[in-house]
Amino acid sequence: MNAGLIVIILLLVLSILGIPIYLALGIGTLVALNMADMPFIVLPQKLFAGMNSSSLLAIPFFMLAGNIMSRSITGKLIDVSNALIGWIKGSLAVVTVLASALFGAISGSGVATASAVGGTTIPAMKEEGYPDHFAAAISGIAAILGPIIPPSITLIVYASITDLSVSKLFVGSVIPGILMAVGLIIYALFYGKKNDLPAHERKSAKEVLLIFKDSIWALLMPVIILGGIFGGIFTPTESAAVAVVYALLVSLLIYKDIKIKDIPGIFVDGAISTATILMLVGISKSSGYVITTSGLPHQVLEVFSSFTNSTVVILLLLNILFLVIGMLMEANAAIIMMTPILLPLLDAFGIDPLQFGIMMSFNLCIGLVTPPVGICLLMTNQIAEARFVQTLKSVMPMLLIGVVVLMLVTYIPQVTTFLPGLIK
Repeated sequence: MNAGLIVIILLLVLSILGIPIYLALGIGTLVALNMADMPFIVLPQKLFAGMNSSSLLAIPFFMLAGNIMSRSITGKLIDVSNALIGWIKGSLAVVTVLASALFGAISGSGVATASAVGGTTIPAMKEEGYPDHFAAAISGIAAILGPIIPPSITLIVYASITDLSVSKLFVGSVIPGILMAVGLIIYALFYGKKNDLPAHERKSAKEVLLIFKDSIWALLMPVIILGGIFGGIFTPTESAAVAVVYALLVSLLIYKDIKIKDIPGIFVDGAISTATILMLVGISKSSGYVITTSGLPHQVLEVFSSFTNSTVVILLLLNILFLVIGMLMEANAAIIMMTPILLPLLDAFGIDPLQFGIMMSFNLCIGLVTPPVGICLLMTNQIAEARFVQTLKSVMPMLLIGVVVLMLVTYIPQVTTFLPGLIK
């Protein structure tokens, strides 16, 4: 059997059995190396090479910044959003989307966004009479804005495999992220009006200004990070470090929501989350080497080419493939597994790797709210204490919005390439 295929089969089987993804990938790679009579030294060599990248330093910093934010700054972002639109029916659902977008512009993680924002807005929505299944659904799907809106950990992982510019990938994901957020906001407003959801009394201009004044330090955080990246002031890695320092200073000295004694626990949580991702990225270099040298990518190219020579059809088939994979596998693992296999296909059909990376990342992020993995939806459903079947029904129209945006990303290259094209 093809060594590359062995890696993929074992990864899928062991993952389904509940073995952590990075261990499943490592075991699959070792078995494939043995069956292909390749030297085992390939694994540690490639593992080190895979993690020996300055761009990957952004991952631990963004994860740490997200952990700090979830204990302090997130509440301020929600207060501002509520002050602006709290008087509209269904406004708390819109606040959830806006807060998720702002939180995602700092953490880059869907799970962190679901936990931090959903953990605050879901109880508030239930208290005001929102259906628990709708509260879980809107919070779960809004959480995928975390890894879609820059900075995105999934795009950092993709960049580490393809050697593309992280900054250009970040800039390219801005328009898709905005389209998704706007689509969810429109649906939330429609749902709120249709179901006569409660609204708060409109705040006076003075009250709004006071809330903005109190929250200004929280609002400056995404501005500094994204403005610094897009303005060329610092790299994504440097921006991640700035985010950590800024979050610590604001949380400790200004808002005083965390204490010095809380910092070790915050760092440990961030380190655990980071270690899993970095081990996955490191091992992926070994598995990628096995897959490439086995000739599997060219076999996949031949299979796809035998179906059609149309780029439109190829992109549709790839989207269907990723939607299925996203239901079964965590996004970073899927990117690591599929990218080395599909790179020759991109060259053969003239597909822009930048557009493809954002398309694949967006597609796989939809998997965060589709069972059986659907970790963001499972998390928000647990917070809401709703029936999962009802939550699934509630999320379906919002998933349709995601698919529409995905099609725009797939078939209109300018959606992802226009802004990066402005960067010299």
